[in-house]
Amino acid sequence: MASTRRKFTPEEKARLVLEILKEEKSIAQLASEHGIHTNVLNRWKTEAVQNLSQLFVDDRKGITKMKNEYEQKIDELYAEVGK
Repeated sequence: MASTRRKFTPEEKARLVLEILKEEKSIAQLASEHGIHTNVLNRWKTEAVQNLSQLFVDDRKGITKMKNEYEQKIDELYAEVGK
């Protein structure tokens, strides 16, 4: 019988990565406690550290641009429906 793959929420992953970064327990200990392979925890840690700088990016201009494009598309669709 094939086992199903476990899925972890972003919150669970973040909590585990925080435990890794605290260095109170080794990755091997955490992997054993939570039933996760050490390679998976290392991958989550690497991904988190690489994307850490994105937390401090001010993306308000990008959001405003997307909102304007969306509103323009809606206006175009309404105009087309009105023809």
